[in-house]
Amino acid sequence: MARKTVKRVKTGSLERRFSMARAGFLAGARYATASAGGLFAAPDQREARRRRNLSQRAEELVEELGQLKGSVVKIGQMMALFGEHFLPEEVTEALHTLENSTTALEWPAVEKHLRQQLGSVKLAELEVDPQPLGAASLGQVHRARRKSDGAELALKIQYPGVANAIDSDMRALVRLLKLSRLVPITEQFNQWLDEVRDMLGREVDYDLEAHTTRHFREALADDPRFVVPEVYGDYSTHNILCLSYEEGVHISDPSVVSLSQERRNFLGRAIMELCCREVFEWNKMQTDPNFGNYLMRVGDDGKDKIVLLDFGAIRDFDDEVLGPGREMIRAAWLHDSERLFGAMRALEFLDGEVPRRLLDDFAALCFEAIEALQDPDRFPPPKSVVNDKGEYLWGESNLPNRVMNRASRTALSVHFDVPPKEFIFLFRKLLGAYTFLHVIKAQVRGNTILEPFIHMREDEDRERVAQKINGQAADS
Repeated sequence: MARKTVKRVKTGSLERRFSMARAGFLAGARYATASAGGLFAAPDQREARRRRNLSQRAEELVEELGQLKGSVVKIGQMMALFGEHFLPEEVTEALHTLENSTTALEWPAVEKHLRQQLGSVKLAELEVDPQPLGAASLGQVHRARRKSDGAELALKIQYPGVANAIDSDMRALVRLLKLSRLVPITEQFNQWLDEVRDMLGREVDYDLEAHTTRHFREALADDPRFVVPEVYGDYSTHNILCLSYEEGVHISDPSVVSLSQERRNFLGRAIMELCCREVFEWNKMQTDPNFGNYLMRVGDDGKDKIVLLDFGAIRDFDDEVLGPGREMIRAAWLHDSERLFGAMRALEFLDGEVPRRLLDDFAALCFEAIEALQDPDRFPPPKSVVNDKGEYLWGESNLPNRVMNRASRTALSVHFDVPPKEFIFLFRKLLGAYTFLHVIKAQVRGNTILEPFIHMREDEDRERVAQKINGQAADS
């Protein structure tokens, strides 16, 4: 099916504000009208009608956002990822469709933009496929070939005016959401908007992404399991990133799913070890671990590789936050409750005095959350998720559901502050790695992955936790 396209991106502040205001007003008006009509429905039908109406209005709003492209769409995507706690379910579901429904910019506009960025001479050195490989909220990717040597390239092209529209888009989006009446504007929501603004600033900084891509390419140069694209600086600018084109298939491709258990275990171990290196060794983490950022390269010789893409969401983490975060992982891995509580206090998770029973409940939650990485001989997981070799059956596990169900049965939220946003990114990173192994149905002893990393920086992290707790005591 042909990809939907638009002739140009609406980049003018007034034009974008008008489009969003119109969309928000119409959604709000239709929602109010339909809600008023629902007052005459039978009581048992009223809630179903309200949810259906909310879902329809949200879908209409999302369709308009997708046409605008740029940071508005990215904000919507981030809201879908982090909004489960402060957005209606119907709105979250509609926002998730933004990840798959963004339209592409038509080739004449793309070609004009390329000529402005690279110049006619440089552009003439390339053969660029007019059909995009993919279109996202902030830009799209076109395959290209350098005429002089046939080098296969990928051009990541940022939409014109996107970077300059971020601040105005943020302000306009808040007004849109107020008009639409679909989203409660809370303090938590505003905090996340601030974080999204910072994240967008990094994602449109192609100079930073080029630097980060080179860093990961160098860091993984001696690891044959991974492929990181090469940056071609001659064809890169502030708004264009030129990379080597790397072949691969999606993680769910039949060629990956049909691999032997041994080969799938190899891929699963690789991605979890990469996660551990980011957390324990590099302090530099991919905070958007969706499957679109990976390609699988199935080797005819049995040597499979993982292609790593899109380093725009890489984030540097401060040891002040990641150190106590690593301590929480160590404490959970060791089933050490007191060490866990100390790390939580250093991260300012705890609000005042918390009853011991609730602390123990939270500790049990953390111990369960890390079961896939535990030594099964010391802390056996449920028998249904481990085989006779002690290997964790990632594909058979419903660990995230069990953890969420346990969390929902406790009264923890009364005593626990909203965690640092960096810690939430860490949690998403670990969950993303878990999901990868779940999808390919890996069978791997997780403790053999984590053990080589668990003691890295341990002394410094423990000292940092103690200093933060002592500092908090002195301030109180």
